[in-house]
Amino acid sequence: MINQFKNIPTTCISDVMDGLNNMDPSIKPLKEEYNFVGKALTVKIPVGDNLAVLKAIREATPGDVIVIDAKGDQYRAIAGDFVVGMAKTMGVSAIVVDGVIRDISGTKKLNFPVFCKGTTVASSGKHGIGEINVPISCGGASVNPGDIIVGDADGVVVIPQSDAQTILEKSLHKLKKDELREEQVSGNIDAIKTYIDQMLLK
Repeated sequence: MINQFKNIPTTCISDVMDGLNNMDPSIKPLKEEYNFVGKALTVKIPVGDNLAVLKAIREATPGDVIVIDAKGDQYRAIAGDFVVGMAKTMGVSAIVVDGVIRDISGTKKLNFPVFCKGTTVASSGKHGIGEINVPISCGGASVNPGDIIVGDADGVVVIPQSDAQTILEKSLHKLKKDELREEQVSGNIDAIKTYIDQMLLK
């Protein structure tokens, strides 16, 4: 099922969920071409302590997406290029954080999907506070361990594990409808006018 979400844009998935499970639009990919899909390995940390992030990397199964509730803090980084490099080596699909990272140049060179609020110069401490595989909030969206997370240039959506099959079917159906509309309408002046007239009559 996860593989089937790979070719569906986040915009399409968001539409079939009525926009209810989107992360805040401030959480963006470091590079526009980044995209990913995978199961959530959740991390809850206090501001300024990233030891639980290291624990998550140690416990991750290849393909997992590490989703971090860093309380939106933009002063202290949850990771730099060294930590992100370890996640990549362990087979993690992506890191998504309601917070920031550092070592921007080195991290970009890794070509590993990192979605965050931005960058900083300050590091985090390692006092050992935090939890993994617990329900969290990330970017205003509820995330439970095992939920399917999809990210691309437009942002990040959370697909509740219990509804994944239904959302997949609806997303595939909508994608086909969108592609058909594009084929029939785009580049055709008369078809564009007809389409707009139909929208105005609704």
